[in-house]
Amino acid sequence: MGLVSPLGMGVAPSWEALVHGRSGIGPLTRFDASPLPTRIAGEVRDFRAEDWMDAREVRRNDRFIHFALAAAEMAIRDSQLDLPRTDLERVGVIIGSGMGGLETIENTDQILRERGHRKVSPFFIPGVIANLAPGQVSLRYGLRGPNFAPVSACATGNHALGEAMLLIERGMADVILAGGTEATLTPLGLAGFIAARAMSERNEAPAQASRPFDRGRDGFVPAEGAGVLVLESRAQARARGARVYAELAGYGASADAHHITAPAAGGEGAQRAMRMAMRMAEVNPAEVGYINVHATSTPVGDVAECDAIRAVFGAQIPPVSATKSMTGHMLGAAGGAEAIFTILAMNHSLLPPTINVEDQDPACPIDVVPNVAREHQFDVAISNGFGFGGTNASLLFRKAKEA
Repeated sequence: MGLVSPLGMGVAPSWEALVHGRSGIGPLTRFDASPLPTRIAGEVRDFRAEDWMDAREVRRNDRFIHFALAAAEMAIRDSQLDLPRTDLERVGVIIGSGMGGLETIENTDQILRERGHRKVSPFFIPGVIANLAPGQVSLRYGLRGPNFAPVSACATGNHALGEAMLLIERGMADVILAGGTEATLTPLGLAGFIAARAMSERNEAPAQASRPFDRGRDGFVPAEGAGVLVLESRAQARARGARVYAELAGYGASADAHHITAPAAGGEGAQRAMRMAMRMAEVNPAEVGYINVHATSTPVGDVAECDAIRAVFGAQIPPVSATKSMTGHMLGAAGGAEAIFTILAMNHSLLPPTINVEDQDPACPIDVVPNVAREHQFDVAISNGFGFGGTNASLLFRKAKEA
């Protein structure tokens, strides 16, 4: 597993911050946000692209690709894959991004307007298109298996992992690096979400701004980063004696077909995604011990997901937590990061909290693990990801079976 997040560089520092309820949200520093009503974000503050690639790669690629390369390198190291001894035609990369190279697009548009088309870099297009995140990873390591980038807004990372699982099960690959990456903390990125009235304006208290399920929530907090996991077939993992964190056993995907931004009533599409993931894994609701919820801290979205969970699980609702209360909303990277958090919670028997729950919304009467981490042993967990356009994706993880 590899992780670049507002909580820290790498899996261990991010997990340490998460379980201690430390927020990664603060004032925006990447540009002057003073004219904007939202001036806070979950920035990746300790990242140096030069630590992960040479200067030419840094110049030629957008920040979202920088994040993907760093997270992929971490994941490969953690997996102890011996690439020289691996059939690289059987190793793929599926890393998605919700919005691609927005910062480079904005900067290049300015160059075009001020200096003309001849000053636009020949590396502009390959530096910003979403599929160059997995493309650059494959180029770096010579990985010649399936290679593409799902683009499904905030469900992107979940779709990447789910589709990677299906390709491995179909025999199209033995190993796939999968997840999501995002870097859209830019003037245009924020302006767009501000226009949609989607973001928090709690600028005076950044660490308290992302507050899923709290009655005082006023929108999500934008964030950036990347989360990449190495998925491989059980046969491949056993053959090389790999350490296995978890089994990805179920995947559900659905569409609301309802509205471009608002979820369907009762979270109907989310219900179907969770049920599909459980059917695939042959798991019943009573076996699910934890849900890492999508919950972004928006007034409508949190209630819809809560309604969906209550409809699916009835009287046996497992505890849930919203790790976005600490990371902010990493958009296309959220699914990869939250899959990692879900797996770690299962392996450590420790639920990360939902921080900033001071007055829980009575419309969400479920156990959200408020404010303090909790010991809890469980063998099955779900991680949800939902996005604009009414797209939904749920992943079901199970503790790894003994060889």
